[in-house]
Amino acid sequence: MVLSMVDQHKPKCYLCSSVFENIEQLRRHQEADHKDFVEFHKRADDHSPAPGDVTVF
Repeated sequence: MVLSMVDQHKPKCYLCSSVFENIEQLRRHQEADHKDFVEFHKRADDHSPAPGDVTVF
């Protein structure tokens, strides 16, 4: 299978694979269409360590 090289320089949404002209359009798309995913990952302080995480002092 051969993938085309068209639009490889444009930002792409990693959730739905849509291609956008610039990063600002991508940001607006993710905040509108994938709002629950974006809000979940913005709250990084609320996450607890996963089992097996190592803290380095």
